[in-house]
Amino acid sequence: MRPPAGLPKLSRRSRTLLIIGLVVLVGLIAGSRLLGMYVNWLWFGEVGFRSVYSTELLTRLGLFVGVAVLTGGLFALNLVIAYRTRPVFVPVSGPEDPVARYRAVVVRRLRLLGIGLPVVVGAICGSVAQSDWQLVQLFLHATPFNQVDPQFQHDIGFYAFQVPFYTWLLSWLFISIAVAFFGSLVAHYLFGGIRLAGRGGQIAGPATMQLAILAGVFVLLKAVAYYFDRFALLSSGRNERFTGASYTDLNAVLPAKLILLFIAVFCAIAFFVGAFLRNLQLPAIATVLLVLSSLVIGAAFPAVLEQISVRPNANEREAESIQRNMEATRQAFGLTSDKVEYKPYQGTTDVALDQVKADKTTIPNIRLLDPSVLSKTFTQLQQRKNFYGFPEKLDVDRYTVNGTVRDYVVAVRELNTDGLAENQRDWINQHLVYTHGNGFVAAEANKVNSALDNNGGEGGYPVFTVSDVSTQGDIPVQQPRIYYGELATSYAIVGGNPGEAPGEYDTDDKKYTYTGSGGVSIGNWFNRLVFAASYGERNILFNQAIGDSSKIIFKRDPRDRVEAVAPWLTVDADPYPAVVDGRIKWIVDGYTTLDRYPYAQQTSLGTSTSDSDLLPNMPRQPDRSIGYIRNSVKATVDAYDGTVSLYAVDDTDPVLKAWMGVFPGTVKPSSEISPALRQHFRYPEDLFKIQRKLLTMYHVANPSEFYSQGTFWDVPSDPTVDNPTTVQQQQQQQQQQQNPQAQQPPFYILAGDPNDPSKADFQLTSALVSLQREFMSAYVTVRSDPDNYGKMTVLTLPSDTQTKGPQQVQTQFLSSPTVSTELNLLTERKTKVVYGNLLTLPVSGGLLYVEPVYVERSNQSSSFPQLAKVLVSFGGRVGYAPTLGEAMDQVFGTGAGQSVPTPPTDGNQSQTPSSTPSSPPSGSSQNQPGGQANPDLARAVADIQAALDKLRTAQQSGDFAAIGEAYKQLDDATKRFEQAKGGGGAGLGDNSSVPPTSPTPSG
Repeated sequence: MRPPAGLPKLSRRSRTLLIIGLVVLVGLIAGSRLLGMYVNWLWFGEVGFRSVYSTELLTRLGLFVGVAVLTGGLFALNLVIAYRTRPVFVPVSGPEDPVARYRAVVVRRLRLLGIGLPVVVGAICGSVAQSDWQLVQLFLHATPFNQVDPQFQHDIGFYAFQVPFYTWLLSWLFISIAVAFFGSLVAHYLFGGIRLAGRGGQIAGPATMQLAILAGVFVLLKAVAYYFDRFALLSSGRNERFTGASYTDLNAVLPAKLILLFIAVFCAIAFFVGAFLRNLQLPAIATVLLVLSSLVIGAAFPAVLEQISVRPNANEREAESIQRNMEATRQAFGLTSDKVEYKPYQGTTDVALDQVKADKTTIPNIRLLDPSVLSKTFTQLQQRKNFYGFPEKLDVDRYTVNGTVRDYVVAVRELNTDGLAENQRDWINQHLVYTHGNGFVAAEANKVNSALDNNGGEGGYPVFTVSDVSTQGDIPVQQPRIYYGELATSYAIVGGNPGEAPGEYDTDDKKYTYTGSGGVSIGNWFNRLVFAASYGERNILFNQAIGDSSKIIFKRDPRDRVEAVAPWLTVDADPYPAVVDGRIKWIVDGYTTLDRYPYAQQTSLGTSTSDSDLLPNMPRQPDRSIGYIRNSVKATVDAYDGTVSLYAVDDTDPVLKAWMGVFPGTVKPSSEISPALRQHFRYPEDLFKIQRKLLTMYHVANPSEFYSQGTFWDVPSDPTVDNPTTVQQQQQQQQQQQNPQAQQPPFYILAGDPNDPSKADFQLTSALVSLQREFMSAYVTVRSDPDNYGKMTVLTLPSDTQTKGPQQVQTQFLSSPTVSTELNLLTERKTKVVYGNLLTLPVSGGLLYVEPVYVERSNQSSSFPQLAKVLVSFGGRVGYAPTLGEAMDQVFGTGAGQSVPTPPTDGNQSQTPSSTPSSPPSGSSQNQPGGQANPDLARAVADIQAALDKLRTAQQSGDFAAIGEAYKQLDDATKRFEQAKGGGGAGLGDNSSVPPTSPTPSG
């Protein structure tokens, strides 16, 4: 008989190499972490928020140690107990005892395994637990809400700060007991306390006692969990229509939790008694009782009640829960009556011309420049150098120029190192020469340099005001250099040796040396070595231009800086630049959120804030559920020196108060906000998107109406996204299911105050339509000016009328003979049509729709949009003209557009590129020089439309002879159209080019 074989042994050299390898690996991992911690320590010292970093580090370290000691210590204690209570004589089940070899290995390495295994278990658990540091800090600094829940009458702060911590602690106790139980089970099996030989196996008395006590503690913890499960019911999702404890939860699940709590306590006692009696029958019976009780009382009874009593009478049974949900949701998301005002709005379709002329706030400020469209235009006309750039989406803000408040499309000319040419992409250029952007660029939102004429291509461009190192525009800037922005992704090294010539590019004529307070010093060799190792770049060590006063600037995105100094904030996805007291500052909105709020509707942060403006490369919110949100903090980041300031703008927010207790002194009170800064605060888009989504449901007055959902609203889909050029394609698109990411975004506008039309306010607005329909139901606007900041008004339209919504108005635009004809001709001439934002504006008791239309050359990387025409709709009448004033005249009559700013007749011709696309032809008689009608042009337009209709019909029927005849008629009409315009176009030429309004014939 062979003795049991042991595990293979390593030679001394192999063990030595293995130990050295492990030491090096641990050193690399630890060294990398220590290096990152030191770099962060320097950075937090630069911005003055080192206390935030130290508090977070200490909390994480404390959690790591605490949970590691709890899990690892309990694991080690039970291993020691199992070893010391092992049988003195371990009978062998046979010559091939499968446990013998492992027992021998454990005995030889008893100290290593007895210490090493608990350390590994504790380290793993501690590393997982330390990420929950925010939850623990909120528990330690909890503040009351001074509001109670409707069921248990506890303060909301109990659910916000204490219940999450207790639940978290309970989960780690469960894990610790479970790990200790399985560790003890394995240890007793290895050392003979548990033997599987024989019919039923054998278990020693000490093993029975230890395992039964651990199991009893686990069941006792389950009883505690049942107690806290009752509070979790207030955020239950049992009923898919609302969040909160439903009728079944309150009348079946809640009593079941209490019953199961007592049963669990009884079962735990049974386990403890069985442990001391060393009898497993009682624990076995208790376990069966607990399982059966959970199935019958905890699952079956609620399911039966739900099916028999609740669902047949759900509208009545759930009325109380729905009422609680409605009240809690409005409170949690800032939609209470003191913040939201509902006003009936007639939505009239006929207004007198004098009423339109009398409007001095909304119509004169109608925005024609779309910040989501004009990034390429800004880049082409204001980039100046290839290493500068603008973000994909520009911003809208308001400024007072010459005593008048106007809204502007704004951007800063940032450094974009990705724009460097190949021969510029060396380390010195990327990090020492091209270090900063240059200038603040703004364009008045309701103006262009001139109307786009029919024969040229020099109009339709923004009228820029620029403040940079060589120019001061209407919005003066003291320090126009941009070291911190959204496009700066790499680090920059600034400063240098004292007395040396500047080395940073500033203009073609001069260099510059950074003098701001931003950046971390790398004047000493230790810091240079640290950053060289951190970035893996030896040039930081050996470059001679880096001197005693040099600094390294990194973490340059405003969002990244705010998220770092305030890790407890959820940061808005769209920072925007503003000139405040002559300095360019990025303004970043910060939100305090809670995962749960009793009875408040669970809302997806990512889905609710997604719309058609959210481009693939833009930041987006995480897709997590929240039950509470407040815009409690406004943060600013100086574009030159990177200074981060946090200001409290909602001093009543209990969550903010808790965090201010965690990080005292980091958030400045609202009294320190300067009037100049407050003038540029905007109501944040992400918060508004969440609120408008909830308003589609929570505007209803009573639970029965909420349950029926008959008066719910919808956020309209964006009619300008992937917009087809034919009515048929438009109708097909409308039948498709609405994609949440294609929702129409809200728009910043300067318009009349809903409560005082004579006063213009900067507002964030959105249209709302009927549920799964496209008719208008409401118009919601929230004001941003300091006097009325955050005041929301909802204009509700009569439910018995059918006012066209954005999609229907867009269909009406595209159905217009003049518009559809021009779109076909533009596509034929390889010109791309870009639809700007479709604005919905309350005017004189009705709804005015305005949409700018841009054109650019197709398939040209250097092309960029220019404003070509303006679409206007009111009461079913459509205006389409090169200027807003002319389009208004077409809709309301001559003189309606007299208050609209008129574009100058001569724009800045030096800004017009040679690749400007030709303007779209116009078939409207109002577009002729001098305003005289051209009958030949009108006749040609009608013939083109008739030919297109005939072609469409012929293709559907498959009549090739009719198709050829229709092409000939279309070709002739197009030639006559060009001749009437004076353009002398060549027409279609042949039948190989199918007009875009026609379906392609098959076969």
